[in-house]
Amino acid sequence: MKYKYYITDVFTNKSFNGAQIAVFPNADGLDQIQMQILARELNLSETTFVFSEKDGSGKYRVRTFNPQSEIDFAGHPMIAIGHVLASIDELKLEKKHTPLLIEQNSGVIEASVSQEDGKPSLVQFSLETNPVIDHFVPVNKDIAAVVSLNESDIDISQFQSRLVFTDQSYLVVPIKSYSAVRNAKFNFNVWSQSIAGTCMAKEILLFSKQSDIEYSNFHARLLGPDIGIHEDPPIGSSMPAFTSYLCDHEHISEGTHTFVIDRGIATIRKSVLNIEMDKKSGESLKIRVGGPAVIVGEGTISAPEK
Repeated sequence: MKYKYYITDVFTNKSFNGAQIAVFPNADGLDQIQMQILARELNLSETTFVFSEKDGSGKYRVRTFNPQSEIDFAGHPMIAIGHVLASIDELKLEKKHTPLLIEQNSGVIEASVSQEDGKPSLVQFSLETNPVIDHFVPVNKDIAAVVSLNESDIDISQFQSRLVFTDQSYLVVPIKSYSAVRNAKFNFNVWSQSIAGTCMAKEILLFSKQSDIEYSNFHARLLGPDIGIHEDPPIGSSMPAFTSYLCDHEHISEGTHTFVIDRGIATIRKSVLNIEMDKKSGESLKIRVGGPAVIVGEGTISAPEK
């Protein structure tokens, strides 16, 4: 049996920018092993499989894989799924903002697809996170060495490094300049000798208040032991951790905050994310993540043998 799939670029309105996500809009009949094989074959950062909406609730069950394993929560596929389902008329855009429920392994997530002239223009999803934040992190000298920077490159003027646990764990580190974020390189030897034993983070999220685009508030980049030295992976799934990190700082007042954060460079796969967060007293944090997407390719592929 053959299955239709679409290649989307998300958090961008320009083809061949943003993050590449494959979407199988009708994955009925595929099992976990087959989905993993297909994700490995397409070899994109994430491949997501959508199963039929059966009960009239508008809720779609999805499963997402990278080439190595299944992912319980992924942010970029939310944007890709909404855009593809609306583009192929599986999701009818009868309102300015059409609601959509997407059930990942981590739970049901509310989303909406905005339209202009009957075509999807922006997809936004919302979620609530209950972060655990640890202020006891490695000293800045050791953190800087792990990412091949100088201690002076770490920006302590407004923010401090924090260890943030949401669905994944991140060491979030403020950096003074855009150029330092771009020049950073993960040093596995330093990591294994100095930080790995005391830091529970799987990835390091570097961010700067400088960017190469005027309207962006932050530029961010992920590094880690499982990320290739020349890779610049999507940051959507780290947004629950990043917003929780921001709200952990006292100078961020209570209320709703909006900001733009970007990833990548202007000439190669720039992603731009629109973020809203509601800082209130209490343990949970509500956030909304939005952005456009474009379909850049489509095809069919045979299901692997069971």
